[in-house]
Amino acid sequence: MSTTLTEKPRTGQAAVKPGLLHGLTWLVLRQHRTTTWIVVALVVLGAGAIVYERGEMADMLAGLGWPDKDVSLTTSPRSYDYIAEALGALPVVLAVFIGAPLIASDQEHGTAQLVTTQSVPRRRWLAAKLAWCLSLVLLSTLVLSTLFFWWWEPYRDLLLSEWLSGSVFDNTGPMLVALSLFLTISGIAIGMLLRRVLPAMLATFLFALVVQVAWGEFRGRLATPRLITWPLNADTPGIVNSSSVVETDRWVGTADGQLYGWGICAEPTEKATNACIKDHGIVNNVVEYFGYDQMPGMQWTGAALLLGGTAAVAVFVLWWASRRPL
Repeated sequence: MSTTLTEKPRTGQAAVKPGLLHGLTWLVLRQHRTTTWIVVALVVLGAGAIVYERGEMADMLAGLGWPDKDVSLTTSPRSYDYIAEALGALPVVLAVFIGAPLIASDQEHGTAQLVTTQSVPRRRWLAAKLAWCLSLVLLSTLVLSTLFFWWWEPYRDLLLSEWLSGSVFDNTGPMLVALSLFLTISGIAIGMLLRRVLPAMLATFLFALVVQVAWGEFRGRLATPRLITWPLNADTPGIVNSSSVVETDRWVGTADGQLYGWGICAEPTEKATNACIKDHGIVNNVVEYFGYDQMPGMQWTGAALLLGGTAAVAVFVLWWASRRPL
């Protein structure tokens, strides 16, 4: 008697639950895995450098007796200046080397044309690439900006850097993130329009330089400056010479509020100077300034403008790609 072994028929298989990294997300990450790891490595190195150099500076100041003793540094530590300059250049680097080639590389090598023939909609593919790129930029700059502020803020009175200068204002708070996102998405748009990597990188570099120069001029318009007035021959108020104050202009004025340039009565003799002061009715010193307490509001105002520009350019990229051949 023989028996036949039969396999129990399978009525079904357990459904595989897709995780976060699957499908299009996995494809984009795999395509850009080298860039991702390079950025992660640079962020780790940068974070380590900030933590180490802050510790070194803290030990140096402790050796000089700070904060129990007044310490005056003639120059900022070189490591601080180098890191501040590197962070200032970071938005340009991200825009040129990550933003500009993102779509231009696919267009130049024909990958974009291949993708548009697949089942994945073009806009979804593009949105996935934008999400990867902008998320990478956001997280990396957020980490470095937070650590740099952690270094600068406790020692801001010693580091000889005005808080309204680009090396501080643009590297702390939301500014580094917002500026990096705006320049990166602009680089993506430039690359998409030019369709070639090297021209796109060059154009993005020039565009980023123009934006940073213009931003430096615009930075002082993010809030209304304050005025402080005191009698002409009285001692200068302590707030005027405080590190928390960034002086933007200085005048002399009359009792009714008319202002004159600081050197209007710079005559060769004291008698002539006094006569000029009397003739013009000058009785006050007037200084225009920004206070340190205005910094967060100015940063968030600037960041809101840049993030609005980022959103507008991202919408343009998606709109253009959905109506024009890649």
